[in-house]
Amino acid sequence: MTHSAHNTHDTPTAHDRLPAPHPVLTKRRLGAQPSASVHDRLAIHAIGLLLLAILATWATEHSALDVAISQLFYQHGAWLITKGSEPYALVFYDLPKAALILFGVYLLGLLVLRYAQQRYMPAHAVCAVRGSYINPPPAPFFATRDIGYLLASIITVPSVIGLLKAATHVSCPNQLSVFGGAAPYLSLWQDIAMHSDAKCFPAAHASAGFGLLALAYLPRLRDYRAWILSAVLLLGWVMGVYKMMIGDHFFSHTLVSMLLSWALVCALAWVFYRRAPLAGNRC
Repeated sequence: MTHSAHNTHDTPTAHDRLPAPHPVLTKRRLGAQPSASVHDRLAIHAIGLLLLAILATWATEHSALDVAISQLFYQHGAWLITKGSEPYALVFYDLPKAALILFGVYLLGLLVLRYAQQRYMPAHAVCAVRGSYINPPPAPFFATRDIGYLLASIITVPSVIGLLKAATHVSCPNQLSVFGGAAPYLSLWQDIAMHSDAKCFPAAHASAGFGLLALAYLPRLRDYRAWILSAVLLLGWVMGVYKMMIGDHFFSHTLVSMLLSWALVCALAWVFYRRAPLAGNRC
């Protein structure tokens, strides 16, 4: 009986032969897409930021605050930094602009590559190459939807700001008589009515930096949102303050540009992710 019991104990049962259960894939582990409540908040944030931009335009554009801040950068008939002088133009204008353009080209190329892979390669082969040199980091970390959202943001934000600049006809500080120029200092509505060649409101150069706020709204980077927002806002304001130092923009130009850019980024996030399923292990 002892021998029989021993054999019974050692013989694997049907339950023993079952494969080990797969680990539970939680939403946090998968990098879940935003829920319905998160989408509602994105829409509310976009509308709120747009209203703040309108309020900031009304309160600060053509104001004593704008003039007072610009006077800090205009001393003895000259701006703190001469426009085009090096190395400032290279560091604060040319390099950021070139880097953002290259980033956009990289995203566009990556999007085209993803489309070609999904169209012409079997699914298992697509997943196999995602982590290879064909898709260098950080590409494998982001879904195709994420790449499309980033590309849409960095194109849409400066494009919309550029269109607004062309429509408002607001003069730059260095063009105004109060700062040694020839143009009168008029309100926004007066500038629009005059239909001059001026194109300085809102600030376009800073908006290119603010377009990177989209990084903060990627589902896979949600845990780092505060850090990303801080870093991108700092970048945008560094670009904006440089333009203030050379007399190209007032403080309100950059402030309104930031709020509008942020609103557009939130609106695009709502559009791109409102019907996105759980990310899962999709490559």
